[in-house]
Amino acid sequence: MNVNATYNDRVVRQFALMTLVWGIVGMSVGVLIAAQLLFPALNFDTPWLSYGRLRPLHTNAVIFAFGGSALFTTSYYVVQRTCHVRLFAPALAEFTFWGWQLIILAAAITLPLGITSGKEYAELEWPIDIAIAIVWVVYAVVFFGTLATRRVKHIYVANWFFAAYIITIAVLHIVNSAEIPVTMWKSYSAYAGVVDAMVEWWYGHNAVGFFLTAGFLGIMYYFVPKQAGRPVYSYRLSVVHFWALISIYMWAGPHHLIYTTLPDWAQSLGMVFSLMLIAPSWGGMINGIMTLSGAWHKLRTDPILKFLIVSLSFYGMSTFEGPMMSIKSVNALSHYTDWTIGHVHSGAIGWVAMISIGALYALIPKLWNRPAMYSTRLIDVHFWIMTIGIVLYVTSMWISGVMQGLMWRATNADGTLTYSFVEALKATYPYYAVRLAGGALVLSGMFVMAYNVIRTITHKDASAPAQPVLDPA
Repeated sequence: MNVNATYNDRVVRQFALMTLVWGIVGMSVGVLIAAQLLFPALNFDTPWLSYGRLRPLHTNAVIFAFGGSALFTTSYYVVQRTCHVRLFAPALAEFTFWGWQLIILAAAITLPLGITSGKEYAELEWPIDIAIAIVWVVYAVVFFGTLATRRVKHIYVANWFFAAYIITIAVLHIVNSAEIPVTMWKSYSAYAGVVDAMVEWWYGHNAVGFFLTAGFLGIMYYFVPKQAGRPVYSYRLSVVHFWALISIYMWAGPHHLIYTTLPDWAQSLGMVFSLMLIAPSWGGMINGIMTLSGAWHKLRTDPILKFLIVSLSFYGMSTFEGPMMSIKSVNALSHYTDWTIGHVHSGAIGWVAMISIGALYALIPKLWNRPAMYSTRLIDVHFWIMTIGIVLYVTSMWISGVMQGLMWRATNADGTLTYSFVEALKATYPYYAVRLAGGALVLSGMFVMAYNVIRTITHKDASAPAQPVLDPA
């Protein structure tokens, strides 16, 4: 068969496999640190196994290694199918794969060693930051080069979301990572004080807004209609959703700094724009879920659709909860508590991980020319294990967080605190056990997926045809 007649899926397959690998690695670290909160001795008195070093390793692994690989996988796959062309500059695409994996490996080595800038979601030191910028710019060249050489005039809406996330993450990373190196592995931020905090959370929240939202909405707008066999519910709504989301999200970062030294007007600005975000977020959720109009019966037999649609439900819940938590009176109760942890994981596992997994299940058979996944039943098992795990995790953190907030605020008649911090901590222990159980279930589901994927890839079926370049499947 002439290789030039097919899409360039080699790099897509590579990223797909590493998405699964990094998902298992990142979630394993998450389960370990959840266990450490319940059993502190599990750090084994070893500095590189301490919670303070493993926690940023966990966040970087699940966001940038697992989530990032999922975005590379899907954006490279979707842009070829919707533009009817092979990837632009295949050698550069291959470079993005190996470059991204080396960056993740560097993070996995430096963070446990305590080499960190100390910035949330941007802990990596300056040599790695430079590598990230280079790989990301090359990624942009590949993606936009493919768009520029497309054989169809129209640019499908999923590509608008992918394009926005690629451009914005480049700007966020480069600006926030401006720093002054003092040694090979130590630098100091180019900003100071409250300006540093403001730049950091402009970056930090927009990493959520564009990396973990806009990018994955690109996945939603391709894979939900494709898996449902239906056109997107409202194409006009998808365009409104895009422009409203990218216009508003940029201004929501200050809600992380409520009741700090950030000027009050900036805090209020962050709160107002956060509340405005409910409209485009729910518009996108409704657009995705209503795409199943006329095909609801497929949810009974297609567990991949279950992953995709339930992920949208979590997207809707977390994008309602986030703006509510940005209201100053609510934030006074929720901030610094486990409620925030529950909110983050409702979005990160419920939305990001579930839609990534659903997309992978849809992709794997196509990428390896198999008629279907090895076991549909195992996909269903994975769905229920993961869903139960997320519900246990999130609800335990909601209850624990509200309880913490109330205990910290409780005062006696003479104005003294009713509870000490240690008493509040002791009261959270049962909920930490439930969270650990929920996290363990989510991780176990990933092993079920790994088995299913391995059996799918190793099971040869010559009857499955390769996909020609002009087939937008």
